[in-house]
Amino acid sequence: MQTRLAVSLVACVVMSFVSLPLQADLITNGSFETPLVPVGGFINFGSGSTLITGWTVVGPQASIVSTNYTAGCCTFPAQDGKQWLDLTGDLSNASEGVEQSVATTAGNEYTVTFWVGNVDDPTGIFGTTSSVQFLVDGSLFDTVTNSTNSTTLSWEQFTETFKASGSTTLIEFLNADPRGDNSNGLDNVSVVEEGGTGGPPPVPEPASLSLLGIAIAGLGLFRHRKAA
Repeated sequence: MQTRLAVSLVACVVMSFVSLPLQADLITNGSFETPLVPVGGFINFGSGSTLITGWTVVGPQASIVSTNYTAGCCTFPAQDGKQWLDLTGDLSNASEGVEQSVATTAGNEYTVTFWVGNVDDPTGIFGTTSSVQFLVDGSLFDTVTNSTNSTTLSWEQFTETFKASGSTTLIEFLNADPRGDNSNGLDNVSVVEEGGTGGPPPVPEPASLSLLGIAIAGLGLFRHRKAA
């Protein structure tokens, strides 16, 4: 009887394990952790560069910045990890940024989350707001703005949902700040498929894995007692 109960427990946990997926992120290097830049510094990447892992630079320039970077009145911590991307590059201040193609299934919906960083600089060098254009397959999808009032780079999360039209989709983020604004942060970019059958398989949640392990261990204990 005890063994049957244990087997039932394992079956229930396995069903939960299957039904609680953690969706796979389709973006590569969404937090701009590679390549590494000097601690407290930054590195500029010119138009067409593919040295930022997974991304291609569009427009004049984009820069990876260390979370320890400081300048004048302001500090610039990353939202995630130890690095973030400055869409304005190093004083280039044009329509510039980065793009990445992700694998998609036509007709399926995808949710994009990303964080925009802003400093409110009283000297005016780094501007007072940060606006980012989000493009899908080369077409403007939305423009978002972080207006946080702080001399520390502060981050705001934004979410967009689009329907894919093909087997790949080009995701693009461009600086939309005026030329006098020398900071526009982007960090922790993620793209996941919503309710579709395509794309990579779901990743099991850690909690489900733990429950499965406990159930299997319990079954082993019941068997041991029965043998004794």
